[in-house]
Amino acid sequence: KERNGQLSLDFEDFEGQRFRMVIDAANKVVPWAKSPVPAERQIIGLGPISMAVPRLDRTEAVLTQVMNMRKVREYAMTSHTPETHVFEMGPGGPGAELHVVVDPNAPQARPGAGGVHHVAFRTPDQDGLRQWIERVGKAGLRNSGEVERFYFTSLYFREPNGILFEIATDVPGFAADEPMETLGESLALPPFLESRRASIEAGLKPLV
Repeated sequence: KERNGQLSLDFEDFEGQRFRMVIDAANKVVPWAKSPVPAERQIIGLGPISMAVPRLDRTEAVLTQVMNMRKVREYAMTSHTPETHVFEMGPGGPGAELHVVVDPNAPQARPGAGGVHHVAFRTPDQDGLRQWIERVGKAGLRNSGEVERFYFTSLYFREPNGILFEIATDVPGFAADEPMETLGESLALPPFLESRRASIEAGLKPLV
């Protein structure tokens, strides 16, 4: 179907997690040479974040006044579906948008299969992260402070409707403990999880 001016396909995985594939002709990402999927059919990036809230006002205040986003448009899939408000960050475009669906009747999400734990945003380095910690604190939002994750350093806080936000540094990155050429070909764990490798690997489900 065409949604928000782009052809898209909605589907669910085996645990009920919802996905949407979108044709993004403007995204000029270099395809992965080692992929068994032809370059013209590869998934080339992540599109907009979508989240649902029962009311918009306080969430919009956090997005625009604390996180420096810009509200750029609104749309609805049909006349019978809730309105979606689009917020833009940085240079904008599909990969830099947050789509907020306002639906007072939507059930509150619970942790578990089919759910998303948090929404993640990025900042270049630790200096930038510390500025965000100060900014979020001054806005009166309870937060985690600086949390070390080995591949990045994070800040966690909840927006007014209870959705968990993370701001994470780009550095040192996922190439911190393996070469870029083989990144993602085996299960890499940060040092604080290495002792649990056997149980983590035992709990993984095959993709095919």
